[in-house]
Amino acid sequence: MDIKIRGEKIKITDAMHSYIEEKIGKLDKYLENSENVHGHVIVKVKGHDNTVEITIPLKSFILRSEETQDDFYAAVDKTIDKLERQVRKQKTRILSKQVKPSYDFNFDSIELEKEEKETKKIVKRKTIEVKPMNEEEAILQMELLGHEFFMYKDSDTNAPCVVYKRYDGNYGVIESE
Repeated sequence: MDIKIRGEKIKITDAMHSYIEEKIGKLDKYLENSENVHGHVIVKVKGHDNTVEITIPLKSFILRSEETQDDFYAAVDKTIDKLERQVRKQKTRILSKQVKPSYDFNFDSIELEKEEKETKKIVKRKTIEVKPMNEEEAILQMELLGHEFFMYKDSDTNAPCVVYKRYDGNYGVIESE
């Protein structure tokens, strides 16, 4: 794997460079044609915290992980652990769907974890009456119920819509065609 390492507000020493390459080398066993894969590592320092960000773009998706620790070496280790979990999760997802993968992975060397074998299932189904109302009324209903989203029928277009609360505290509306 070709690895490009860049430091922001820090000079990457030879020891740091070789440690990163050694740890990322553990991912080679999961990748097919690893010599054609290019990884990008960014090491940032802010105060006493070291942030390590690793991005490995593949054909069908991107492996990416970022971790902040007091110790640079601990940050690298945790980031690699996260990337390995992502690979195992992809294997479980592919095997559960019985789809021929178009990924760059060699899944033979990965053991499934017990918790990853369990599949998610629908545990509750609810039928609601969708009433015509405008966006402001829908937001009010959503807030009264204490939900993160609310489905309603737009009174002007008569189309089903969903209003939802965004992470920034504002609201969004999903409209159907």
